[in-house]
Amino acid sequence: MLKFLKSPAARIVTALLLVQAALLYSAVRPELIPPSRSLEEMPGTLGSWQLVQTGVIEQEVLDVLKADDILNRVYCNSASPECAKSGRDAASLFVAGFRSQRTGKTPHSPKNCLPGSGWVPLSSGELPIDVGLAAPISVNRYVIAYGSQRSMVLYWYQSRDRVVANEYKAKFWVMADAIRLNRTDTALVRVIVPVVNRDEAQAQALATDFVKSFYSTLLNYLPS
Repeated sequence: MLKFLKSPAARIVTALLLVQAALLYSAVRPELIPPSRSLEEMPGTLGSWQLVQTGVIEQEVLDVLKADDILNRVYCNSASPECAKSGRDAASLFVAGFRSQRTGKTPHSPKNCLPGSGWVPLSSGELPIDVGLAAPISVNRYVIAYGSQRSMVLYWYQSRDRVVANEYKAKFWVMADAIRLNRTDTALVRVIVPVVNRDEAQAQALATDFVKSFYSTLLNYLPS
């Protein structure tokens, strides 16, 4: 019996039981819901980018998203005077904040939502972006097409100062935070920039510049 308890199988079972007990304990505790400012208070000027449009989301879409706070805007780069007229050099910013994920509310991955809207995925990967931290953040880079239109999509999951690109890793950290910190808040951050003349490098540079312009400001409107 003692020999079995020292075996790898017994150690794995013990670890699983400990994790299960920790999850059960975290589930019965009242969750810590940290305070945060409304995303709608985000400024209209972000570096060289200016707010030009606030998007309206239909109620049936809001019912599916189940987010506690949403930001849906279009910004134009002031270096492009034609942006407001033609949409060139424009970037859309969508943020869905979730104060808790224990009741089944969870971010919807753009890789699932965008194809459902008729967009066809062309390529995907991860992209490092230097936002002024000790190390670059790594976000999802996703190119999609709708007929002749193409768009560059950058997105990630933000929890406090943690940026996670991978959906499965994001779920792992939700579980870890529930156990360690008794909180499951997170936000989905998504940027979309049109690809003009199929110049993906230019679209990526524009999207990257936009992320750099708002990243530190956004953190002020999410739970710390």
